[in-house]
Amino acid sequence: MRHTSLLTFLVFVAGLGIGFLAGIAGTGTLQRRNTHAADLAAIEKLHRADVEATLTQDPGSLTNLWSDDGVNLQVPGQPVVGLKAMQAFYEKFRADHPDFSVLKYAPNYNDVQVADGWGIEVGYYEVRYRMSAKDNPVSIEAKLTRVLKRRSDGSWKFALVCPK
Repeated sequence: MRHTSLLTFLVFVAGLGIGFLAGIAGTGTLQRRNTHAADLAAIEKLHRADVEATLTQDPGSLTNLWSDDGVNLQVPGQPVVGLKAMQAFYEKFRADHPDFSVLKYAPNYNDVQVADGWGIEVGYYEVRYRMSAKDNPVSIEAKLTRVLKRRSDGSWKFALVCPK
């Protein structure tokens, strides 16, 4: 009995030592790097979808950028919260301004941080738009902060967008 207990104890201690050494050597770091790389690639896909949706001003594509409980603080008036409200906001804007067009939309992200299924990005964007075909184009540059949320399928959506 004593011999078996001693052997079990030695195997246990050896396992702890191997685990400790593996941690020091960085085993598992590759998996974290691959996950981080996959997150950054999926966030870049969200960025491309954001540019495309902004340029086309399609209400469905704009709504699809958001998480179910997303909050848009970058709009005039009250915050827009949730997908139904986002869809209604984009449809109403399109109906109120049918000739509105975005001529240029160039976001630039200075910093993107990812941790535990959440991302924070800070940057600015340049946009040139026209309210109607007869209006002169308007150009602006604005700072922004976004909080992103990873979905269970690995894709990312906007959870919060606000002016910086």
